[in-house]
Amino acid sequence: MIRSSMFLLALLLVLPVSADDEYFSGPDGLRKGGTLYQNLPAPPMAGEPRHSGREIRNYPEQPPVIPHSIRGYQVDRRHNRCLECHSRSAAPNVGAPMISVTHFVDRDGQTRAAVVPSRYFCTQCHVPQTDAKPLVESDFRSIDEVIQGQSARRATGGGRP
Repeated sequence: MIRSSMFLLALLLVLPVSADDEYFSGPDGLRKGGTLYQNLPAPPMAGEPRHSGREIRNYPEQPPVIPHSIRGYQVDRRHNRCLECHSRSAAPNVGAPMISVTHFVDRDGQTRAAVVPSRYFCTQCHVPQTDAKPLVESDFRSIDEVIQGQSARRATGGGRP
């Protein structure tokens, strides 16, 4: 069994693979028009953040977006640049909002003195607000739009959705 597996592996390594091979010349599934052997340019980055202040959240518990550029920010296991302004001690001095108290609660519901590891990497949940166009169409409605729609249906006798 092992001998035949080794033979197949050796055979695969010595067989020439050409870019004309149907499998390798097909789309790679990640980019429009791209194949495994093509190096296409990356799409342009979205513009810098809009300078409109804090955004209104679309639903309860939505992580707020970041209203400034974070390009070049170091966030790794040893250093978190975000905490230079948003920590409990720094926020009042620089005028930045302090990170939410939820960032100090661990998986077991215990409140800790420092930001817990599961909330340490900010861009897991928070993204910079930009002028980026949506990648896919969406019929998403904010919670206020949903509530207003329900209120309007009730006022006209439409009942529940």
